[in-house]
Amino acid sequence: MKDKKIERLIKLEEERQRNTLGLIASENFVSPDVLRAEASFFIHKYAEGYPGKRYYAGAKIAVDPLENLVKERALKLYGLSPKEWAVNAQALSGVSANIFAYRALADFGEKMMAQALDQGGHLSHGSPVSMTSKLWRWVHYQVDPSTHLLDYDVITHEAVKEKPKVLVAGTSAYSRVIDFKKFRKAADASGALLMVDMAHIAGLVAGRVHPSPFPYADIVTTTTHKTLRGPRGALIICRKELEGAVNKAVFPGGQGGPHMNSIAAIAVALFEASRPEFKKYSAQVVKNAHALAGRLMSLGFKIITDGTDNHLMVVDLSRFGLSGGEAQNMLEGVGIVANKNTIPNDIRQPMDPSGIRFGTPGLTTRGMREKEMILIASMIHEVIIGRKKNLVKIKVRNLCKKFPIK
Repeated sequence: MKDKKIERLIKLEEERQRNTLGLIASENFVSPDVLRAEASFFIHKYAEGYPGKRYYAGAKIAVDPLENLVKERALKLYGLSPKEWAVNAQALSGVSANIFAYRALADFGEKMMAQALDQGGHLSHGSPVSMTSKLWRWVHYQVDPSTHLLDYDVITHEAVKEKPKVLVAGTSAYSRVIDFKKFRKAADASGALLMVDMAHIAGLVAGRVHPSPFPYADIVTTTTHKTLRGPRGALIICRKELEGAVNKAVFPGGQGGPHMNSIAAIAVALFEASRPEFKKYSAQVVKNAHALAGRLMSLGFKIITDGTDNHLMVVDLSRFGLSGGEAQNMLEGVGIVANKNTIPNDIRQPMDPSGIRFGTPGLTTRGMREKEMILIASMIHEVIIGRKKNLVKIKVRNLCKKFPIK
């Protein structure tokens, strides 16, 4: 590379990833094939519009077939009929996909309902600091104050009372199985459309280790990284009758030309997720999360909901007089990378909350299993409680060498 500054930064980032333990629940590692597709000649093509209806020439030979292939693969992966469901693969990110889905379902200013950010929801679900809160009116449901679990009876009661146009199910920091059937009942009882944001669990749904939202949802959004192990991107999967509204919301409503190189990489990721080995991978992600959470609890850490059913967990550090930000920095200092996170009804500010979030997708991709999760939990304890930084640094480096990023 002629640009030596960028070449150096790329090398530094590769070295950082190879020599640290990535426990951020929303991160993963793609295969060499996904990486190759992302850096393919599709990066050059401007493709405003949709297959067969582009605003630029040059799309017929490969671009249109590529976008159609992504749609076919997404439907097949989740067992959906093309007569009943449609896919839009052009949204550039999960937040964009959510905004476009809201726009397809509700006029600006209409009422929406979702899980509150500090209860495990997401910024794009109407958080006051997100533009979504300015474009629609939001009410938020909470988790149970003692168990921190979703209370579907309370959600239904609030939905009936508030009568939102759209009821949103989906989280970014909730470690239990989501009962989409009960969300459907809440939506029906209140006259709402049901939208599911499955960004975090998309791979687990594909791997058949989390219940599918599709029998119950009107529209589903997802990122394509995280547990799905693809590139940064998004999909909007909707009932067939919503396809026109979704497509208009994406283009020309919110975007210009799609990133065809990312769509190519998504196609490869969907292919990989359809293979039998991906089911084994997804099951191992959950097994690893169980092992990590179990060992952390045995060492005295408080896990929100007292465990996990999926790929992540949130640890409440209040009993140690330590903030999530402080713990995040301590762990990163030895090569364990996680993210600070609010806990339900947190008394601290979001930039320095009481919790820290751990996830197992990336380390599972590297080939680690339950044995390594137990070891890593002990390392976390040694750093946060024992303050044994130098010893843990050596353990982290040795473990990274044993399980390299391929």
